[in-house]
Amino acid sequence: MNISIITAFPQLFPGSLGVSVFKNAMQKGLFNLNIIDIKRFTTSRIDKPPYGGGPGMIIRADVLSKAIDHALSLHISDEEIPIVFTTPNGITFSQSTASSYSTYKDMIFVCGRYEGIDYRIIEYYNLIEVSMGNYIVSGGEVAVFAILESVLRLLPGVLGNFSSIEEESFSQNDGYLEYPQYTRPACWRGRKVPDVLLSGHHAKIACWRFLKSKIK
Repeated sequence: MNISIITAFPQLFPGSLGVSVFKNAMQKGLFNLNIIDIKRFTTSRIDKPPYGGGPGMIIRADVLSKAIDHALSLHISDEEIPIVFTTPNGITFSQSTASSYSTYKDMIFVCGRYEGIDYRIIEYYNLIEVSMGNYIVSGGEVAVFAILESVLRLLPGVLGNFSSIEEESFSQNDGYLEYPQYTRPACWRGRKVPDVLLSGHHAKIACWRFLKSKIK
């Protein structure tokens, strides 16, 4: 997967995408990141006050469009490349969204900042507006990290054990939350691991796990 991320703070990347399984996956060529600094496309400010008044600053359309056009030039594809804009106004991201995104070969992400971006950009490029929930953070970079961690781990070869994906919460196979997990020691501060998990009886363990799972 070829990914471009447009941001006013490129120093934040690769962040969590450059460690552990993601670092290994990137080194194996399973995905690559193009980090694009919006500030490269202007000699002045990237933001201006909103027309009509109001608080905060808005990222300029003339600057952001150059960054998006540059990102598009890095992706050679016969298909339309999805451009995701992280914003509280968007559709709520979910595991099914992650599964859908994992089928793309190319994606571009625009990280919001300040009071947002000029709405003409959203209209012109048909941006996909995506939210992580009903709360506000300082910038879209946090949301992009969460989205990409969720998406990239679904790519074949990123995780060593694919069955761990199938058994996770919100798995596409059954829609259940994950059952409680335990490991050594068998007794910790007076709290014991359920006997069934120590029994070695696979059918009983599977039944216990099913009963302990919860439907979404």
